Amino acid sequence: MCGIAGIFHLSMAKPVDPQRVRAMTQVQAHRGPDGEGVWTAPGVGLGHRRLAIIDVAGSPQPMVTEDGRYALTFNGEVYNFTEVRAELEALGHVFTTHGDTEVILRGWRQWGPDVLPRLNGMFAFAIHDAVDGTLFLARDRLGVKPLHYAELADGALIFASELKGLLAHPMLRRTPDFTAVDDYLGLGYVPDDACIVAGVKKLAAGHWLAARRGMPLGRPVQWWDVSFADRARGSVAAREAKLLHHLREGVRSRMVADVPLGAFLSGGVDSSAVVAMMAEVSDHAVETCSIGFDEASHDETRFARIVADRFATRHRTRMVAAGDFGLIDTLAAAFDEPFADASALPTYRVCELARERVTVALSGDGADEAFAGYRRHAFHLAEERARALLPGRARSAIGALGDRFPKLDWAPQRLRAKTTLQALGRSGEEAYARSVGVTPPELRARLYAPEAARLLGGHRAEDRYVAAMRAAPARDALDRAQYADIKIWLPGDILTKVDRTSMAVGLEAREPLLDHRLVEYAATLPVSMRVRGGSGKWLMKRALAGHLPDEILHRRKMGFVTPIGAWFRGPLAGAAEAIAHGSALAETGWFDAATIASLTADHRAGRSDHGRLLWQLLMLDKSLGRLFGLGRAAVAE
Repeated sequence: MCGIAGIFHLSMAKPVDPQRVRAMTQVQAHRGPDGEGVWTAPGVGLGHRRLAIIDVAGSPQPMVTEDGRYALTFNGEVYNFTEVRAELEALGHVFTTHGDTEVILRGWRQWGPDVLPRLNGMFAFAIHDAVDGTLFLARDRLGVKPLHYAELADGALIFASELKGLLAHPMLRRTPDFTAVDDYLGLGYVPDDACIVAGVKKLAAGHWLAARRGMPLGRPVQWWDVSFADRARGSVAAREAKLLHHLREGVRSRMVADVPLGAFLSGGVDSSAVVAMMAEVSDHAVETCSIGFDEASHDETRFARIVADRFATRHRTRMVAAGDFGLIDTLAAAFDEPFADASALPTYRVCELARERVTVALSGDGADEAFAGYRRHAFHLAEERARALLPGRARSAIGALGDRFPKLDWAPQRLRAKTTLQALGRSGEEAYARSVGVTPPELRARLYAPEAARLLGGHRAEDRYVAAMRAAPARDALDRAQYADIKIWLPGDILTKVDRTSMAVGLEAREPLLDHRLVEYAATLPVSMRVRGGSGKWLMKRALAGHLPDEILHRRKMGFVTPIGAWFRGPLAGAAEAIAHGSALAETGWFDAATIASLTADHRAGRSDHGRLLWQLLMLDKSLGRLFGLGRAAVAE
């Protein structure tokens, strides 16, 4: 895994200062502690930081063809590079290295953009063509690896793996984009079609972008999409067999490495399935690691141990205290943009633990999106079926009843009817967009000062979900929800979290359950084979019945849980109160200080649970301080 950066002059071939490119890569040194490289030519400069995984002693980057025409800087792994290499050798190409970098470079020479569908992997790369005067940027199908870019006033296009790489360029203006703040508060992260620094863009998953000197920068082109429009045929047994085949292939292909390799093991179905498949093909004990919590209600280590014992892994566990909030500043620095998924804390800790013994770790991320494993998927399906039975007036009346129903945060789940009643009164797309979100539009409106509403100009975080679901290549409501999750939630939250926390400690994380062949197959499954009996991942669990214990397959999903609500009533109470006064948030003029103070007081007194919102505001405050020099955070640094 690596960090990349570069500069390309669009208007004319002006000289590029190598030190400027080096500065953009050095701030990403954590992504590639094993080496660095900078290459420049008239009008272009490419930079690279290397974490050596395959062909450790070879494949230096940036890599240039022997005739000097093509130059490549590449972040990621191509898992099928030996097969693509064999195809290229049959066409007459001669290789001088043993890694995947040269395969991309010679594949580009042979096929141009058509090399992309041949690559099975996670990647973001840039290729410069000296003859055509072009720069080509590409990102993998599902957005496992990030790529940011921006146009500068001097006519340069700059790009980098992380936002901090762009910020190292002195000509990038640091102006906040408030619409991205609304996105962040609404969703808990800044999605891939937005950035908190105005003018910065992220290349979308499954897209490429071509720049040609003397021409305006064009629009990104989609080269891959997942379709839920078709349904696979065959018996349940045949579908199980095919699912297991794709699962095995996804794991097997991601076990290729010239450095120590292991796996995260939470004790849930997904990570346990990955470990089971690894144990099948490994000739030695698999290295696994887990994070436990000192609160029994949050701890999953017992389940991880069951799986570790079954497959005789070399398992390690590290306990995390409920008060382990000391990573706040570390995470703010790692993510650059505000990121409110509090599971980033334990994810960072498990990456730290893994890095003590391995350089590559396989994770279980992706199955929930592909096989409808989130509880919200089953709820959405049930709500959509209820909507179909209710006439429009009845739905409107139910929604109005929900608006008047008390919000019972303290009550058992079955008594919290307010959200369900409100959801039934809305369209399916609107209701699902809100179920995925964190801070609803009504509460955001209370938080904002009058000037903020003007800056938004009607922008609303939820609208991208509504649009994605309505445009989805899909047959069913569940299809549309999963499609939107794969396009928005997966790259914006899940994959960003894993990339930043793993790269922060120099660890490569691989996601075998996001092998595109497995994802594409899962999208063809009938709804009843994804959700059945109010539970998701039905066919996946059935297929794994002979591989994992029932205690693992059918236990309640937990995930990483962080007690942020308790923190803001205890050790972080002072930090919450400071947000409303004298903080970066207060300096922006976007927020109503009295509203924030009131919400903080209600949370501390136990009248309401605003823990997630306060966490969002705290992480936003940290980010604004780091990026734009606002508030006390900037002064402290």
